[in-house]
Amino acid sequence: MFKIECEFIEKLTQNQIIDLHHLFQLEWWTKGRNLNDVKRMVDNSDIIVAYCLPETNELIAFARVLTDYVYKALIFDVMVKESYRKKDLGRRLVDKIMKHPLLKDVKHFELYCKLEMLPFYRKWGFTEGIGEVVFIRKENY
Repeated sequence: MFKIECEFIEKLTQNQIIDLHHLFQLEWWTKGRNLNDVKRMVDNSDIIVAYCLPETNELIAFARVLTDYVYKALIFDVMVKESYRKKDLGRRLVDKIMKHPLLKDVKHFELYCKLEMLPFYRKWGFTEGIGEVVFIRKENY
């Protein structure tokens, strides 16, 4: 694994929101999101953690958190641009979230992931065995 020089950011520029929209079109769980909704989503996320290239400011890694800062912090959209994967950025994103000063008192961090990603998230103590809890969803479209 080889690290890449990049800049940590917690607020996205308009161009980086466009970069994020492009990244969303390449992932199975975010494909089809429109730019206006992505802008609203960024504005309404409690915490953004991201990395960009210092020379161009291109967004290359992103994650976000919705939280009450006490009991729950739900991590969403952990993603790294495909050409920058295997360069430690995914770990750096999750580390930034887990060590974020505003989240230091949160009791439960939660996220959704595919089964193949469980080994990656187990490094931080995430487990899939949370009793009788079942993931449910109601579509609103």
